This record gives sequence, C-alpha cells and structure tokens, in this order.
Amino acid sequence: MTTPREILKRFNVRPSKKLSQSFLVDVNTIHKIAAAGHVTSEDVVVEIGAGIGVMTKDIARTARQVIAVEIDPGLIEILQDQLAEFPNVEIYSGDILKFDFALKSSQYKDKLKVIGNVPYNISSPLIFHLLSYRSVINNFTLMLQKEVVERLVSPPGNKHYGVPSVLLQMYADVQRLFDVSATCFYPVPKVASSIIGGVFREKPLVELMDEVFFSRLVKASFAQRRKMLTNNLKNAKFLEEMSDADIMSALHDAGIDGKRRGETLSLPEFGRLSNILKYRLTNPR
Repeated sequence: MTTPREILKRFNVRPSKKLSQSFLVDVNTIHKIAAAGHVTSEDVVVEIGAGIGVMTKDIARTARQVIAVEIDPGLIEILQDQLAEFPNVEIYSGDILKFDFALKSSQYKDKLKVIGNVPYNISSPLIFHLLSYRSVINNFTLMLQKEVVERLVSPPGNKHYGVPSVLLQMYADVQRLFDVSATCFYPVPKVASSIIGGVFREKPLVELMDEVFFSRLVKASFAQRRKMLTNNLKNAKFLEEMSDADIMSALHDAGIDGKRRGETLSLPEFGRLSNILKYRLTNPR
C-alpha cells in the first residue's frame, strides 16, 4: 500500500495555509477513524475533506456510495488517480459549507453518514450546517480541534459548556471518541485534535414550539457568560416586548432562578424556558 507521505511526495503536494491544510498521514489513525464511522454496505457516506483519498479508500471498500468532498481544486486530479478503481466514489469539488445534503439524500434515497477531517477554521460553521440538514443525516464522525470537541460534548456547569454545546446536544447524541496526536499530521499543527461521534435524534430532546426562537434564547443566555441569566435576557432584542416582570415570571414558571448563569442550565431547562417565553410573547396577557 502506498503511504500518504509517498502520495504527497509523488504529486508534489504543498499544504495550503489559506485552506488550513494539514494532511493526516498516520495510517493507523486513518483506519481507526474510518472504523469509528461503523460504515456498512448499505451506507451512503459524505466524506468531508477527502484530501488525497487515503481515508476515502477505506470507506469505499465497505460503503454503498461515497461522495468525497474536497475544496482544493489542486487535489481533484490526485483523487481521480487514487480512486479510479472505486466505481462507488463520486468526487465533489467544492465547499462543504455550500454542499446540499438533502439533494444527495434524495438522489440515493437514503439518509447520509458524514465522516471527515474538518479544517479547523470552519468547525463551528460546519456544525451549524450539519444541524440545518439533520433530517437527512443519520450520524457523523468528525475530526475537529480538541478544544472544539470539548465544547460540543460538555455538560452544564463546565467552563466549556456554551452555545454550540446546547444547540448540538438538543438535536444529537454526541460523544468524544478519542484524541489524535499532532504528530499524525503533515505539517504538524499547533493544536491537538479529537474525534467526535454523533447521532441526530428523530426529535429534539425537548419538544420545542419554535426552534429559531430556542436558538436565539440560548445565544442570549450566553451573551455575557459572567452575567446573571435575568440580566442577559433583559438585554435581549427579541424579548424587548416583554417587561422585566414578564421575564421574571417566565423564569419562575420554568423553575429557574434568574440569578443563575446560562452555563448552569440543562437542556430540559433551556427547552422549557424557550417554550414558556415563546407562548407568553404570542399570547400576551
């Protein structure tokens, strides 16, 4: 088997700083990530950041279909060369943040699995992009910056718990699978990496009256982390029609002490408060 380093050397690949490229070159880690995706012969897999196609091959040996997404046009020819033996691989040259998961799900008449090595500069936008397509995505296995994974899987009361934690965990069951040493990459990045695995729920953890409103509430609650929840909500634009007394009343009915900080609220508490506030706004007394 040709190693990742040999492929890079053969095609004279120079990592792009602009694209935050760092190639995963440790073969054992590549196999481990692919295995963590639990790909079956029935699966349609979207691979993010196919690079030079080493992990793509691993996935393609099992999957029904692989859509290998790569933003760097300079790597497409390499992918075509490396993946020529796999008729079940479609190479997609483009930005994953503009990728239409619903279109591919419809084309292959199945929900998708997502696996990939995500460029660290698009970690948060990508998570929100996946969330917007969660109805057509079954699960995901992603390599992200270790610090980002810590935030995404963090429980309430933890310093890493924040907006991404709440929004992702409301719609997905997530877990940190394992860490990846910086020495597994070329060039060696300055940050550590971790693998996160997640399964999108059929329904949110809490039934929500309005998901957009819920998202706004979560963001407002963390607007200033050190402030009490009451103060953050009083300053929220989308709640400006409510008086301070109305907000305090809603908190009371949700069983939440307004003196608490947003970082202490559980997902059920956020969901309950969102529904009460939404109801009060649409049904003023």
